[in-house]
Amino acid sequence: MTRKQRFDRRSYLKAVGAAATTAVVAGCLDDDDDNVINPGTASGFPPFEFTEDGELVGFDIDLAEEVIERAGYEVGEWTDIEFDSLIPSLTEGNIDMIAAAMTITDDRAETIAFSNPYYEADQAVLISDDADFSPETVEDLEGLIVGAQSGTTGEGQLDELIEDGIVDEDDARQYENYTLGVQDLEAGNVDALILDVPVAQNFADSREVQVAFIIETGEEYGFGLRQEDERIDDLNAALDEIQEDGTYDDLVDEWFE
Repeated sequence: MTRKQRFDRRSYLKAVGAAATTAVVAGCLDDDDDNVINPGTASGFPPFEFTEDGELVGFDIDLAEEVIERAGYEVGEWTDIEFDSLIPSLTEGNIDMIAAAMTITDDRAETIAFSNPYYEADQAVLISDDADFSPETVEDLEGLIVGAQSGTTGEGQLDELIEDGIVDEDDARQYENYTLGVQDLEAGNVDALILDVPVAQNFADSREVQVAFIIETGEEYGFGLRQEDERIDDLNAALDEIQEDGTYDDLVDEWFE
């Protein structure tokens, strides 16, 4: 499905789906500010969110906009910031929704509310095509320089390797985004990166890097909102509908196939 076809379908669904989504839209508030949802993301995480010809694109971008519009709200202005700034920006009211392949965790749920899960993923270990080593388990990372993006679950996995004595703290590298990490990987400045599987596979398809092995973590992504934001029920209802009517599968086909 082309992007034009998909957006034509979105317009069609919006035009004919009003009656079918009455229950979803009924919860929307009349106040103009409450009818606008300003999303935030952290680009550099393809195919979920990245910039292309100066435009913010990706699976999360399309899915979030579809969810917001299907729930009867207006998509406001997107904010593109570093990943570890998203939760503070949300709680401070600078954005209304996080759409950034954010894993649902107990620690994060103490600060923000999550939508129903919309994607499952594990962690991958990425190495350069030119590497003269081939790790197969986390124990094989001993003595290597290993990096991850700051604030991500990949960084959490790296922290565990440090705690377990597998990776020396001086050999750990943090990056603002994984594009910078992959550049360092290709340049030989870091030996391995830990990041979400679909993103690792995307880099492996387009750069001189490869997935060495998978760390099974069973993560689930969710959209983040402020804990007091009652619009989350409408968004969850819209997300359920999108997953049931085939729109979700269309987006997966577009961005991952």
